[in-house]
Amino acid sequence: MSADFLAQMAASSRARVQAARAVCPAEQMLHRARAQSPAPPLRLAPGGFGLIAEVKLRSPAAGSLAESAGDLGARVATYASAGAAAVSVLTEPERFEGSLEHLRAASARLAPLGVPTMRKDFLVDPYQVAEARAAGAGGVLLIVRILEDAELEAMIERARDLALFALLEAFDERDIERLHALSARVGTRGLLAGVNCRDLSTLAVVPERLESLAPLLPRTLPRVAESGVTSAEDARRMGRAGYDLVLVGSALMRACDPLALAATLLDAGREGRRHGLGQDSLIGEAAGPDGVQ
Repeated sequence: MSADFLAQMAASSRARVQAARAVCPAEQMLHRARAQSPAPPLRLAPGGFGLIAEVKLRSPAAGSLAESAGDLGARVATYASAGAAAVSVLTEPERFEGSLEHLRAASARLAPLGVPTMRKDFLVDPYQVAEARAAGAGGVLLIVRILEDAELEAMIERARDLALFALLEAFDERDIERLHALSARVGTRGLLAGVNCRDLSTLAVVPERLESLAPLLPRTLPRVAESGVTSAEDARRMGRAGYDLVLVGSALMRACDPLALAATLLDAGREGRRHGLGQDSLIGEAAGPDGVQ
């Protein structure tokens, strides 16, 4: 995704917020969010290595990944049975063919299984955090690059108010510097730090960035490797590099046996942690009442 693409998606997201507010005012949406039963927390086992499995029908870079969302319930249940710590659900409608209905359906299927969902989108307003909770989500992804500091802080505050975890996504060193400053200002409660290794100029995935940027991430936050993890060796490398979780979407969506692939990634990542830098992880130390245990 290019910088222009991110700007376009952010603009589209702001338009969606405006349209949604016209249908359901902010206070009403907040009331709906607070009326929901609590979401399952994101459970991070000390010394472990976790998987955030993703549901998306389409990727601008990879094209179509599924013909429809018809098997969404079965798919997310498979992810849960494989040991996924959470399931990420794309809700962006224009380029990813996602929807809040997908999030709502996945959340309803996973809640009895004790696995939270995470809304993945180009979120730009606290209203959308409330939308996520109203749809049953236990967490949200926030892209540092498209948000000003005040916007990030307001969205984190809303997430904490609604007991959601927030995965803060960085692309480069500058984004990570902002993560350090942000966590110093607002604290670490309910936050995770992620690196998306997609090159913003070429749209290509550059897995090596995950390893080069890992040492720069705040040590007080669980670390998440995003994009570029497709095989056991990739997961093993992420474990050695010190990541606490990997977020995997396209590879699982394309897999003939997503249950087997998820289990393979988890086993390999945990092996990597036992033999690499992952032993110094602070996973579990960011635990708190806001969706992370």
